[in-house]
Amino acid sequence: MNDRLPTVDFGAPGTFGVQLFRVEIPAARNGPIIIVEDYGYRGQEGGIPREEERVMLKRAVWSAIADTARREFNDRLKAAGVLTGRWHIGTNLVDRLLGKELCVLAWAAETASDEQIPVIRSKWAALRPEERWWLFSMTVAEAGLPEDTQRGWRRALFHALSDGEKPAPGRQRRRPVEADLFHLPMFKDSE
Repeated sequence: MNDRLPTVDFGAPGTFGVQLFRVEIPAARNGPIIIVEDYGYRGQEGGIPREEERVMLKRAVWSAIADTARREFNDRLKAAGVLTGRWHIGTNLVDRLLGKELCVLAWAAETASDEQIPVIRSKWAALRPEERWWLFSMTVAEAGLPEDTQRGWRRALFHALSDGEKPAPGRQRRRPVEADLFHLPMFKDSE
């Protein structure tokens, strides 16, 4: 018996009102890609906004990072027994934790040159999910809005992930897939 909830796109729960991320990809080739954090029902109480735009990317930057994120996310979703996704024109729904990781990659790449993006992709892929979640939390607390590209942790992400040598062609350092993505040991019931 499968007790998992159905998911859509990149591991986003198929139920209404849950917190997730939306990646808006316009049909126009020159339109920006917008990543939005949608708080779901939680965003309707206590002064929390319903949603917040986190980053706006030029199409060229998105094209340079999208496949790296897709592969990473699909490897982990597959290992967790969840349907995989692909980027498509329109609204793409992304699991809350994967969306945080995508923002870290997008923030690091948003002002990067074409030569720096392969380095950023490689270094992002080498980070553990928990490290990406922490980086998201630190960054969003100070500079998590689209216009904050040159502030604090947002700028630090660019410098931390773009500094280094371009990886050799075909040699991206990737972490092994971890099976416990959705079942962290600290949340297990004590027996």
